[in-house]
Amino acid sequence: MPRAERRRIATGRSLIRDAAIWLALTTLALGMPGCANRPAIEPAGTAAPAALSGDAAAPRPPRTPGDPVEATNRRFFRAQSGIDRGFFGPVARFYKRVVPRVIRSGLRNIIRNLTEPVVFVNDVLQIKPKRAVRTLGRFVINSTVGVAGAIDVAKTADLPYRANGFGNTLGRYGVGPGPFLYLPLVGPTTLRDLLGGQLDGLVLPVGVGFPFDRLDYQLSRGVVSTLDRRAEAEDDLKALLSGAADPYATLRSVYLQSRAAAIAELRGSSDGTEALDDPLLDPAESPPDPTAGAAPEVPEQTDSAACADAGSCSPAPAEGATPDAAPETLPDPAAGAIAEPMGMAA
Repeated sequence: MPRAERRRIATGRSLIRDAAIWLALTTLALGMPGCANRPAIEPAGTAAPAALSGDAAAPRPPRTPGDPVEATNRRFFRAQSGIDRGFFGPVARFYKRVVPRVIRSGLRNIIRNLTEPVVFVNDVLQIKPKRAVRTLGRFVINSTVGVAGAIDVAKTADLPYRANGFGNTLGRYGVGPGPFLYLPLVGPTTLRDLLGGQLDGLVLPVGVGFPFDRLDYQLSRGVVSTLDRRAEAEDDLKALLSGAADPYATLRSVYLQSRAAAIAELRGSSDGTEALDDPLLDPAESPPDPTAGAAPEVPEQTDSAACADAGSCSPAPAEGATPDAAPETLPDPAAGAIAEPMGMAA
């Protein structure tokens, strides 16, 4: 068989395999109404802004531990980036420009209030009674005084919104994250969070029924939630990914670090939280050697004459320095600074 013919056959098989994987994952993703409770690293139906176009030209890195389907994930990432630039991004910006802020905030609060029963159930399953009481109190206050959740009154009573779901519960009891996935219409996730999101989405339809089990409710909620989260995350996504050499790896790193910190907090340990000191440190990769590239220690220079006379050596003072002078106290550059955490507006 000619070489060109063999090459065409191999290319066709590769396209068929990728299409099959895409179809399976997309079919699974479309049935995930609970994905809105995932960390706000990238909203559902969201890809990175225009800065992600350079990812297509980047050389393919070696396979990363924890990301066994990295090649397929990167294909989905590039495809969704193009869709975001041409459709999701412009529509979300139009939504933010046309719809008044008070209406957008009210819709966001109503959707969040509808997730409080899911948060409460998982607080109980995680044996967090104090959190469960606070979640229940928040739900009652916002559902009554807050006009069905449109106004976040509980936040003023020191009861802020806190996301929780079955993905956290599984992690709390030792279930590992599984492989990292980047799915169409979903974004970054893991196998554990994917399954947890499915369970989150079943709480209201199964436990309550009407109207949460209706398709029109699911679609309308999904559209509004997607537009709002994409619009609110615009600036954060640009700040995170605009200067990234590898936007896919950066997004994967931030997502995995955020999830590792959340699970470690539930377990009452600090495991995994140290990685958050460097947002570009990818926990899926091997940790770097802290001694690599360190400059060799340079011995202090001493006065050889003083060593010979006194029989002991001590560091010689720098030229022009006063030996008895007290060390100068430098001002604290962090004094008075105000740190603003990055995240979506409430």
